[in-house]
Amino acid sequence: MPAGNKKHILIVGAGPGGLTAGMLLAHRGFRVTIVEKNDRVGGRNSELNLDGFSFDLGPTFLHQKFCLDEIFAETGSRSEDHLDFVDLNPMTRLSWGDTSLHTYSDTEKMSAEIEEVFPGSSEGFRRYMREHAEKFRKIYPSLQHPYHSPTSFLRPGLLRALPYVLTNRSVHDVLGDYFDEERLKLAFTFQAKYLGMSPWHCPALFSILSFTEYRYGVYHVQGGLNRISHAMADVFTKLGGELRLEAPVKQLRMSGKNLTGAELENGEVIHADAVVVNADYGHAATRLFNGHNASEDKMRGKQFSCSTFMIYLGIDKLYENEPHHHIIFADDYKANVADIQSQRHVSDDMSIYVRNSCVTDPHVAPAGQSGLYILVPTINTRHGFDWENHKEAYADKILRRIEERTSMKDLRSRIITKRIISPADWESSSIFMGATFNLAHTMRQMLYFRPHNRFNGFNNCYLVGGGTHPGSGLPTIYESGRISANLICEQFGMPYQPVDLASAYLRDA
Repeated sequence: MPAGNKKHILIVGAGPGGLTAGMLLAHRGFRVTIVEKNDRVGGRNSELNLDGFSFDLGPTFLHQKFCLDEIFAETGSRSEDHLDFVDLNPMTRLSWGDTSLHTYSDTEKMSAEIEEVFPGSSEGFRRYMREHAEKFRKIYPSLQHPYHSPTSFLRPGLLRALPYVLTNRSVHDVLGDYFDEERLKLAFTFQAKYLGMSPWHCPALFSILSFTEYRYGVYHVQGGLNRISHAMADVFTKLGGELRLEAPVKQLRMSGKNLTGAELENGEVIHADAVVVNADYGHAATRLFNGHNASEDKMRGKQFSCSTFMIYLGIDKLYENEPHHHIIFADDYKANVADIQSQRHVSDDMSIYVRNSCVTDPHVAPAGQSGLYILVPTINTRHGFDWENHKEAYADKILRRIEERTSMKDLRSRIITKRIISPADWESSSIFMGATFNLAHTMRQMLYFRPHNRFNGFNNCYLVGGGTHPGSGLPTIYESGRISANLICEQFGMPYQPVDLASAYLRDA
């Protein structure tokens, strides 16, 4: 296609989904422009710089790495040529009071660890891995296709997966088939938090999340997970894509059921043949559609995930005996999760995730110092909790608990610099209700019932990110970008050659 006749695709937002779609579409011959309101790429997968310390704003590890590998492979490169991956083993330390379990992606090591900490439980783990390999093989292909019509449920691959999908069981229920020890169940259900959901309410199909970790591992990227977004942006621009930072969109422009482009906050109009929306779904649907916005009340009627209370600390020492990833469970985890699901009560008995990446990565803090990333799942902003007047006191409670439950007994006295992001802060940065994991992944908000990749009501508007199918989490967000890119190619009759690395992993599961 001559350069002057190329279809122009406008992508609003340079988060992981937008960058994925941009890479693929630029490689496939489209003229692509990405506009990003911030001064850096990545969205929630961007870098936070704080007085010489580098933090990941959001995601801190990568699982299902083969999904990312496929995106790079399709554009003629390898992710390893752009990024320095570290396969973490052990992956995470899980702690309940004075009991800790280290997790591994090596089945033999994990079996031995379980047997040592919870004697008699290792056979349940082996059975879980065997049976979930089959479950993963059947479910995974169903997440790679769009669901725009009820007839999508007749796709043969989904029909094979339906017994795992159409059930009223929860992730916690499923793990009860394998383990009697409650703490061990939690070791395989806390991943529901990646979806911002309770393991007692999260649909049973998501028990595959822990399987993917224990089978394929979790990866750190030297320099931080935000390096992935930088690498994707580099590939995108080398393919001829145009990336414009500090270019916030005021509103999308339309003619009937066709989007014609977007008007930026500075008044500039960018014309396009199709638009990909990578902004937060709730924010975009209620703010950007220029007379066709969803009402705030209607959007609030949907179920949204929890939020997160974040603390980023620059520390004047390195805690060498602390793990890269550490999850400290609440004393009463079920009550803690119930508080979060209530969307009203902020737990004093909170669960805490701490990333101490400096034990692995020398690039994110000055020599001899370290950056700690602390995340506490908590309520979203639905009921208006006054975070502004409570966040400093809540942060201090969290830090005291970390001092009590870890070897970091002097933590508060070692802080050089600190940044707090509360649910209200997330909301002020255009995340609807501060729900950092987007729409909840309930049965009524999955597959066909989730906002479609080709947005309803428009002929040429596409969604990517955690608010559309397949859902939140880096691998599924990459997949959303690929699904929407494929749909755009189909709309404009543009052939493309997909890359499939996942099938080999599924066969070997």
